[in-house]
Amino acid sequence: MAYFILKRLVQSIFVMLAVAFLAFSLFRFVGDPVSQMTGVETSVQDQEQLREELGLNDPFLVQFYRFTADMVQGDFGFSYRTRQPVSEMIASRIPATLELGLVALMISLIVGIPAGVYTALRPRGIATQAILMTTLVGVSIPTFVIGIVLIFLFGVQLGWLPTFGRSGTVDLGGWSTSFLTLDGWRSLILPAVTLGVYQLTLTMRLVRAEMMEVMRSDFIRFAIARGIPFRSLYYRHALANTMVPVITIIGLQFGGVIAFSIVTESVFQWPGMGLLFLESIRFVDIPVMGVYLVVIAFFFVLVNMLVDMLYLLIDPRLRVKEAV
Repeated sequence: MAYFILKRLVQSIFVMLAVAFLAFSLFRFVGDPVSQMTGVETSVQDQEQLREELGLNDPFLVQFYRFTADMVQGDFGFSYRTRQPVSEMIASRIPATLELGLVALMISLIVGIPAGVYTALRPRGIATQAILMTTLVGVSIPTFVIGIVLIFLFGVQLGWLPTFGRSGTVDLGGWSTSFLTLDGWRSLILPAVTLGVYQLTLTMRLVRAEMMEVMRSDFIRFAIARGIPFRSLYYRHALANTMVPVITIIGLQFGGVIAFSIVTESVFQWPGMGLLFLESIRFVDIPVMGVYLVVIAFFFVLVNMLVDMLYLLIDPRLRVKEAV
């Protein structure tokens, strides 16, 4: 296990460096941050002086080295737009994005896994066909359209839920949470459902496909011949063997939810990292954009490492393979 973790850590370092290099390279072409920071009354000399102070006239490799060296030391620099430390800006937005992603993932699992099992055990039922058609519609409609429809139905027409923003937060030692108040949950429901619909469809269809494949395997036929009760057969034997590939998707889904929550946060004006990234693109705030992508890459790397470790705990064959 120690060798496995060490190998994954080394791979993660190279992945993070590659993401940082690509992000820093791409952001050189999004525009001139100095023109966004200054007005038309600023002279060319003042603009050039500001560009020199920010280090924008240095060669690319020098700028990238300074960027990565500062991040390794925990210094993420300052925002060109607000002059605030980027670490403080990201830290203030992480709780909103993580809670939104966590609730969206829980919705997809709580609904998707039972629906996948049900549709696999009753493939020709009327309810199964209705579920499959509904999920097909859900995965085909863009996320922002789903969000707008939910806002119109539950926010405008029925007036049950708020349509934008994050309210009812409680500060727990620097971590603002929406989980402790009713207003916090009410503001969280619509964006979480919007973000979780697509993930729900993927989870349900994967569980259904894997469950149907396991039910056709020889050990299930042997278990039926032995007279094992169907409830135990379905949920103890078949579902347990189905969950190994599902764990992979769950891990990737959580990383994807965090990374691709930009659209949902924009529609609902949810004050998370995705909305901060969009604002940074608008003002060509390169330090914030670069740190955001590195943080997202870190989440993906961390989640994938945890998933790989769960594999070793669940499947003994993988432990033997890694040992060899």
